[in-house]
Amino acid sequence: MDATIKHAIPILPAGDPFADRMNEIPKYVASRTLTQDDLTWPGSTLLPADDAIGAIRQLRAQDGKAIQVMGSASLAAQLIEHDLVDEYRLMIEPILLGGGKTIFPGDGQARPLELVSTTTTTGTGVLICTYRPAGR
Repeated sequence: MDATIKHAIPILPAGDPFADRMNEIPKYVASRTLTQDDLTWPGSTLLPADDAIGAIRQLRAQDGKAIQVMGSASLAAQLIEHDLVDEYRLMIEPILLGGGKTIFPGDGQARPLELVSTTTTTGTGVLICTYRPAGR
């Protein structure tokens, strides 16, 4: 199973390798407002609004490939809070904005991480850091 959990449901135009891949893989949508009929992107499945975290636990228990979260800071924070994140890929941009959304829970609990790798992009200077929860 190759899965992506989506919050927004764009339809990508065919013909681009990234778009073609995204259009063909299963996608799981976490939403409290959408219905299955709203999901027009091929391979999209709506997670139960009353237990998206439980449904994600079940997906993680299945054999298969990684699940990625795209587009939902609030879902990412809930997954962190419930210890359902195995790896973080954080991109540090060379600009200070002074605001924005956070993906980190506000419960004050320390969640130690181990640095796995870093990459600096050429041209833009974006630092891509991969971390895993310490002790895993």
